[in-house]
Amino acid sequence: MAMVYQRGNVYEKGTLKKKWYGKFRVYMRDQNGKEVERTRRVVLGLKSELRKHEAQEKLQSIIRQENGLEKGSRVAFPPCDDSVTFGWFVAERYLPMRRGQWRPATEQKTEFEINKYLVRGIKNEPLRSIGTFELQMILNRLARNYSESIVKHAYVNLRSIMRMAQKLKFISDNPAEDTKMPETKAVDRPTMTAEQIVQLVNGIEDPHDLCLMSIGLFCATRTSETLGLQWKSYTGETLIIHGTAYEGRLYEGKVKTDASRDSVPVPVDIRPVIESWRQLCPDTSPGALMFPTYARKARSGVRSGKNVPRQAKNFLKWRIWPIAKKLGIPRKLVTFQVMRRTLGTDLQRYGTMKDAQQILRHASIRTTANVYMQQIPASVVAAINARTRAILAAGRELSSETQSTTGSNGLQFENGVLASA
Repeated sequence: MAMVYQRGNVYEKGTLKKKWYGKFRVYMRDQNGKEVERTRRVVLGLKSELRKHEAQEKLQSIIRQENGLEKGSRVAFPPCDDSVTFGWFVAERYLPMRRGQWRPATEQKTEFEINKYLVRGIKNEPLRSIGTFELQMILNRLARNYSESIVKHAYVNLRSIMRMAQKLKFISDNPAEDTKMPETKAVDRPTMTAEQIVQLVNGIEDPHDLCLMSIGLFCATRTSETLGLQWKSYTGETLIIHGTAYEGRLYEGKVKTDASRDSVPVPVDIRPVIESWRQLCPDTSPGALMFPTYARKARSGVRSGKNVPRQAKNFLKWRIWPIAKKLGIPRKLVTFQVMRRTLGTDLQRYGTMKDAQQILRHASIRTTANVYMQQIPASVVAAINARTRAILAAGRELSSETQSTTGSNGLQFENGVLASA
């Protein structure tokens, strides 16, 4: 057990310039939480500048600091020893405790980012020896080479890791508290134009693909929500999120936030597209997926040949990007994230900020919007309908010969309204 009142040993050493040295015992915890004893030696100063009693007082201060003691207190919790490295703590304590709080997609992405951007650089550094300077240098180096989102994630993860280390009493103080988010490179957040959206919609012939993309383009659902939709989700006027899909697996009941469970208004002009696909879909039972594919090979908990959710990257790569390429639409614009961002950006012209928050189902908004702007239920539907019709109306401008534009999929845009050809 740590000796609270140890005095240590002060001695002099040297030939030309003699110095005071101190030797004392340090009590620490190993990886198993067991208290171990270590001997530490420190230089106290030149003998010519310090009297022995001053050197002894300086040693006492160092002893209290090293053993986690506060002056006048008998209570101390020994810090961890050098066997508790940053890499060990992340792998054996932090990640196991946090995994239960993350959705599958969040878990995979977060663990990858922590290991690549944080652990790789200081994996073998003793946790107790890492200070604010070392942590800030990690963030500064990332800021020189990576985007704002990566650096921000690293900043948040680093503070979370060190906060947990302090709570678990592996360190007495949290050095990450004083770190600052560094300046980063400008982030490119592209959006699609109305003309590009209309071109893409007109270029899709398959009813399944058209329905899936229409929901992504006009309903602002997240990628995992869109691919995890079941027929019970569609009420005729709204979409209810019952679960999410990730890497070809459906996670029923799992959503990003509580706000994600709010109903998603379906624009009037998009409802016929969904109905058209429902008439052709082989299985429209309530629990069936709206956009299924089948498992080509058995995987964990899924039999080969069973219907499973699509994977976004495969769906876009093989079914949508070839169409976009023919139309001259950059592939980077045709992602579910860009579709959602485009809708959110456009809504600024068709409704209030509160309407946009409700449609996008964000859990929070800036204080001004939360306190002073109240949701107007009727305007939520009006805003998304207005935006949808404005986009579809742009289709008329693509044809200078007729008053309506008909796509190869048999859809017609008349006066901004989607109708059957």
